[in-house]
Amino acid sequence: MNSTDWLPDGFTLQRTATNDTHLSVAVGGSGPILVLLHGWPQTSRAWARVMPALARTHTVVVPDLRGTGESERPENGYAKTDQADDMRGILDALNLTGPVAVAGHDIGSMVALAWAASHPDDISRLVLVDALLPGLGLEEAMNVAEGGMWHFGLFMTEHIPEMLFDGHELEFFTATFSAMSNPGTFTDTDLAHYARAYTGRERLRGGFAHYRTLLDDGRDNRALLARRKLPMPVLAIGTTRSGTSTAQALWPHAKDVRSAVAPTGHFVAEEDPSWFTETVTTFLA
Repeated sequence: MNSTDWLPDGFTLQRTATNDTHLSVAVGGSGPILVLLHGWPQTSRAWARVMPALARTHTVVVPDLRGTGESERPENGYAKTDQADDMRGILDALNLTGPVAVAGHDIGSMVALAWAASHPDDISRLVLVDALLPGLGLEEAMNVAEGGMWHFGLFMTEHIPEMLFDGHELEFFTATFSAMSNPGTFTDTDLAHYARAYTGRERLRGGFAHYRTLLDDGRDNRALLARRKLPMPVLAIGTTRSGTSTAQALWPHAKDVRSAVAPTGHFVAEEDPSWFTETVTTFLA
């Protein structure tokens, strides 16, 4: 099994120098540009089930975020505004000019929001899929004393999560993906791919580095959005578990927020590719 066995027909994988690192990016299709940003603990493979349909109407650009997949794992640069510059550099290297549509899931949504807030003229339409957003409610959701999610605090800690997860990657991923998705969504091959992509302390560090900037990301978002609301139309996709919480967080900070609730768990594009594709292409049209 090689690193490109998941790549849909019509897509090519490229390695791009950008923002003092090198990122792997899949590109396919033609038409207006659509950038897809994956979450944790995933890679660009997260979009494989929707890439062919989206490529019928768009030039689809699908990077591995820094620290993940086939991209490099630099020590720094994981602030979401820094990663927005990663994405801008990818488009420059590919000679693709904007404005572009961007869809992000989970951590990818955080990068997409930072990009839209820091460089709003780059983005024509913004899709955020089932995400807690720094500065817009994430910090409250991290408060364990009030019933918040425990894993954020652990993942933000230096060195400790790498030590605890090392050697248990597949076990953890299987339990996590199963608990957060509809039964049958992920095959053994899918789970093995993601576990392999994060196996070993260096690969784990690259993933957890996305969490270690979250408090700074929140401060950045609040400062950026205090100056100007997001001017582009925004589609906030929730799930049967999260409802409209992402949309509610965005309402005070964007001029045009639309909400949709997917009939899925957390991994919308993989659990119901047809629903995702129809919903997103309708919004982009």
